[in-house]
Amino acid sequence: MAKPLSASKLVEILRKEGLTVHEVRSWRTHNRNSKGPWGPVNGVMIHHTVTKGTENSVSICYNGYSGLPGPLCHGVIDKQGHIHLVGNGRANHAGLGDSDVLRAVINESGLPHDNEADTDGNAHFYGFECVNLGDGKDPWPEAQKEAIEKVSAAICRHHGWSERSVIGHKEWQPGKQDPRGFTMDGMRKRIAQRLKGGGGGAPEPDPKPAPKPRLEPFPGSGFFHIGQKSPIITAMGRRLVAEGCGRYEEGPGPEWTEADRRSYTAWQHKLGFKGKDADGIPGKVSWDRLKVPNV
Repeated sequence: MAKPLSASKLVEILRKEGLTVHEVRSWRTHNRNSKGPWGPVNGVMIHHTVTKGTENSVSICYNGYSGLPGPLCHGVIDKQGHIHLVGNGRANHAGLGDSDVLRAVINESGLPHDNEADTDGNAHFYGFECVNLGDGKDPWPEAQKEAIEKVSAAICRHHGWSERSVIGHKEWQPGKQDPRGFTMDGMRKRIAQRLKGGGGGAPEPDPKPAPKPRLEPFPGSGFFHIGQKSPIITAMGRRLVAEGCGRYEEGPGPEWTEADRRSYTAWQHKLGFKGKDADGIPGKVSWDRLKVPNV
């Protein structure tokens, strides 16, 4: 539990986190405090707006709409990652939610399933609406997700909370699906990394390239003759089959046969060789292009 941030302190910590902050109209005194308590605060709640466009979304979140007066959150996070502060105090964003979830947030323990709506969330959560249609198709730019991460980390750091104090609306109130388009577990992981001093959204280092497969060196044309037996011939035959050039009734096997020669002729034809260059006896150029794995 914590005392809510003042307007000035909220702006300060968000800008210190590297965020671009826009102060909308008289947001510092814009609230619903006359309708109920504001605080103690216990966490941060993330939503999506179900609207398009920054100006339109900010206007709706500031003013509200018929049946639900604004502010509808404390800040709007646009797709460029800018923060538009629209309220300071109690805001109509969380509604009634699950007391077991609130208890888990306070204890920073695993979240239970939200199956009841018996607790006033507007008193206990900072709310941030993110500009997104919430249809599962509208993209979430990395700048926007990074801003969610930074906003949450800044508030958690100030209050001494961990990433477990950040939840989605869908984790609070039964029937809600926001935010839709990323997982809250993934976002909490990002926030945890930022609280440890890193940027949770920083790309992971490129993995080391996989080692190139070892290939069988060309054994020479004289290697391929009736009576020759070798696992190299089996490996070659399997590659010919994989290339659509197999002419085997059975096999391929380790002994050089006429079927191997016909199959290799088909491979040479596939590569564009003709005449004596397509006699079915491997040469170095065609062998190297077949890429027979090392045995």
